Amino acid sequence: MFILFGFRTSDQRLGVRTMLCDVCGNTAAQGLVKRTTKFTLFFIPLFPVKRPTYFRECTHCGAGRQVDERYVLS
Repeated sequence: MFILFGFRTSDQRLGVRTMLCDVCGNTAAQGLVKRTTKFTLFFIPLFPVKRPTYFRECTHCGAGRQVDERYVLS
């Protein structure tokens, strides 16, 4: 009998805002992305295994920068 288990990371786009990019210096749309990792059993995500991380992703250069959770919740 085999039990298939593992971890799956998924990204969820929370919103978009026009801001100055820290990497390329252009004013472009910055997407806010929430990344979560969940424990899976038979390819079904069951529960998160760590706190979600938040990223700001530039649509011009594609660079991603991690954002503090307090910035997202305010």
